[in-house]
Amino acid sequence: MTSADLAGRLSGLTSWRSDWRGLRVVVLGLGVAAFSSADTLAELGADVLVVADAPHEERARLLDVIGARLHVGDLSTVPDAVTAFDPEVVVVSSGRYHPDHAVLAWAQGAGVAVWSDVELAWRVRDKVEPAAEWICITGTNGKTTTVELTATFLAAAGVRAAPCGNIGIPVLDAVRDPQGFDVLVVELSSYQLHWMNRNAGGEVFPFSSACLNLAEDHLDFHGSLQAYGAAKAKVYDNTKVACVYNRADVATLRMVEDADVVEGARAIGFGLDTPGPSDFGIVDGILCDRAFLDDRATTALELTTLDELRAAGLGAPHVVANILAASALARSYDVPTEVIREALTTFRLDPHRIEVVAEHDGVAWIDDSKATNPHAADASLRAFDRIVWVLGGQLKGVELDELVQRHLARLAGAVVIGLDQEPVLAAFRRHAPELRVLPVGAGETEDVMPEAVRLAARLAREGDTVLLAPAAASLDQFTDFADRGDRFARAVHDLLADDTASS
Repeated sequence: MTSADLAGRLSGLTSWRSDWRGLRVVVLGLGVAAFSSADTLAELGADVLVVADAPHEERARLLDVIGARLHVGDLSTVPDAVTAFDPEVVVVSSGRYHPDHAVLAWAQGAGVAVWSDVELAWRVRDKVEPAAEWICITGTNGKTTTVELTATFLAAAGVRAAPCGNIGIPVLDAVRDPQGFDVLVVELSSYQLHWMNRNAGGEVFPFSSACLNLAEDHLDFHGSLQAYGAAKAKVYDNTKVACVYNRADVATLRMVEDADVVEGARAIGFGLDTPGPSDFGIVDGILCDRAFLDDRATTALELTTLDELRAAGLGAPHVVANILAASALARSYDVPTEVIREALTTFRLDPHRIEVVAEHDGVAWIDDSKATNPHAADASLRAFDRIVWVLGGQLKGVELDELVQRHLARLAGAVVIGLDQEPVLAAFRRHAPELRVLPVGAGETEDVMPEAVRLAARLAREGDTVLLAPAAASLDQFTDFADRGDRFARAVHDLLADDTASS
């Protein structure tokens, strides 16, 4: 088959009912999304080779059952198994594999198409007809909360909606669910967006889309903030109804202005200030929709109030912003405002997202382990007045100087975790030399949080909040951010139990 013939075949693979038989596909990795890709392709009749640098016993066994092959070994160079297989497509789903990874660099140099699992899911989205609409959401922070809120609002209105994507449920699993859905609410990471809309036939056309914010993150993958922003901006490409952006983050507005959208798609702003026409915002403590009503020039629709959100534990400013963004996306699909208001009375944030672990002797202990970058930590720090800050871990190429400077006035002290503490300690030395900053010894994982909590208790006084908002990834010492948060919570409860027993 000539390269022109192959390009024509690939561009025509736009349906579950297309002829996928015999297509040679390498799936890179053996994570949850990678396995879903391999399983889908095998079901379609493609010839599938999974290559991974580490085994996963259960998934490896299942690959044999579904008829896919597996190569496990060093991937710092292109394995002979890959070149001998002569793939026509490489599917990648994980940010572990950077664009310059040996297999991906080889594929691009050899003219082999590289697809993300999201592109594959879009191509076969009609397995259950009619195909679901997609609402796509990205941003440096707040993605998962906004996805869950949007899906909750849609479901409360009787829409068959599923949150999926980077939230943990592969898009392909949602596409292949036999019950089918009206809407998929898709969380997209910058890794997935990097590979999107590159190949004819695989361009995603969202019903509505949002980029919540943009701040330095994943620079080790993208190489620069500009490249990271360019990846995030892809979320708006081909949007059909509403491009939702953050009025407080001009980068997201620029993304919308530069996006190539379907004619008639609207730009809808959200923010914590007074909304203009076609915006969502707040007036006198009332969250308002001034976008999806006929007389938006002079009137607005009430969604809920700040008092009601605070009563439900949803009053932190960045959570309110997420609620406004999710409301805009849900309203673009005609969800009534009264449904949104009622749904918010029972919605609760995920674990490790500004989660109250305990309150004792006037000190609140808060787990925001999901604050894995400075932008997320910034939002968390803004929610409290006087803080003992527990931070540190894998910084992913970003610096903390600006964050330390911005919040110095509200810091009562800091406890630093992580294997590479020097960049964090140096930021405090430069900008907060008088602040008490206590490093945790680089011991075993099980010792990290008990020591961090003991040190934080030494610094905290009545009225303080001990806040785990690491501003860094967790994999240097923990399995993931959830493991980090769970260990923090256990250490807090153990400390308080000891205090109670000795008093």
